[in-house]
Amino acid sequence: EGIDIILSIDMSSSMLAKDLKPNRIEALKRVASQFIEQRMSDRIGIVVYSGESYTKVPATTDKSVVLQALKDIKQGEIEDGTAIGMGLGTAINRLKDSKTKSKVIILMTDGVNNTGVIDPLSAAELAKEYGIRVYTIGIGTNGKALSPVAYNPDGSLQYDMVPVEIDEKLLTQIAQTTGGQYFRATDNQKLAQIYTEIDKLEKIKDRRTQVLPTSGEFPLMGTLSLGFLGC
Repeated sequence: EGIDIILSIDMSSSMLAKDLKPNRIEALKRVASQFIEQRMSDRIGIVVYSGESYTKVPATTDKSVVLQALKDIKQGEIEDGTAIGMGLGTAINRLKDSKTKSKVIILMTDGVNNTGVIDPLSAAELAKEYGIRVYTIGIGTNGKALSPVAYNPDGSLQYDMVPVEIDEKLLTQIAQTTGGQYFRATDNQKLAQIYTEIDKLEKIKDRRTQVLPTSGEFPLMGTLSLGFLGC
């Protein structure tokens, strides 16, 4: 039996920073695509957020739909900002009524919660109540990154070196509250390693949810079978 997974993706303008190649958004999309393809029996959905949030695609086993939705994500579709609580809250709403034994949110951001009507820690407590594990990923190098700072007259972006600010304390608290883990992706290779680690962790947890009969139950099962054969 598969599990339900929602990818909650930060699409704020800072996700166009070039410390990951070619930028944070595109690096994330590439790695997430590989992750989706590997989770054969799971239902996967996508939530995107910046200043607000919405469901790009609900959890489904149709990987082609999920992969296309991921490919179609573009920065600037919704109001700018970093509403981590909104991104988490919308993902929780997609999973709260799920009947699967294992429910997971992978929340990715490169910043600090600065807008939105949902407090991230309150959302984490809600996720815990619904039995949802949240893995959080902070995306961005240590120090400064070449990031968009303004628009040119022709509509293109101006870039400058900007300090990378990720609220690692908040992301750690969210993960710990829900039984997940926090990871930091400082480059493309590290991001790929994080998704590989989450993939392994969730396969282990999924196996642990399977209920097998104890050794003491097998003789009873055999006795019942013999009884039916004798009827």
